[in-house]
Amino acid sequence: MLKGLIGKKIGMTQIFDERGAAVPVTLIEAGPCYVTQVRRPEKDGYSAVQLGFVEVNPKRLTSGEWGHLKAANLPPLRYLREFRVKSPDVAVGDKVTVEAFSVGERVDVVGTSKGKGFQGGVKRHHFAGGPKTHGQSDRWRAPGSNSSNTDPGRVYKGSRRAGHMGAQRVTVQNLKVVLVDPERNLIGVRGAVPGPKGGLILIKEARKQ
Repeated sequence: MLKGLIGKKIGMTQIFDERGAAVPVTLIEAGPCYVTQVRRPEKDGYSAVQLGFVEVNPKRLTSGEWGHLKAANLPPLRYLREFRVKSPDVAVGDKVTVEAFSVGERVDVVGTSKGKGFQGGVKRHHFAGGPKTHGQSDRWRAPGSNSSNTDPGRVYKGSRRAGHMGAQRVTVQNLKVVLVDPERNLIGVRGAVPGPKGGLILIKEARKQ
């Protein structure tokens, strides 16, 4: 069975386990997703399954996207994402729901982190800042030295500096599935997942267990 779903982050809550301990849970509205394309090694060079999520007005799609879906007799779908699989066991037009996962299973969750805009080194990289004594009242949140003067005489690429923070693809690995509700298309995973409420989420089978 295909172990992959596209979903939307609902938010966080908590449930109580059999011992009465509170467990932090992120709820995700996942699926139902349509199989929109199946890639095979003999034709495409690799194995993958493309899923579609959220039905929309066809006017919201490009002509290429709508043509791709119409050719497979599928409704207009807003999001299309590919999931690598070793041996695809689904066909175009199949539906994938939260029943693909079970309670106790481990999953990897992919999302886009919240955008924070342009931030300094203290917030972006957790720099300590300068000392608050000896007349340094204007250097508390400064980054300090970046490089040497003569050698190398420049700042190396990739140095931790102020800049755009967030709005990046983030994967949280090995989260435990603690809730599966097929009637409401809900899946709950223990812990936090990246992104704001309503953000697009990909759920995959855990690579490291």
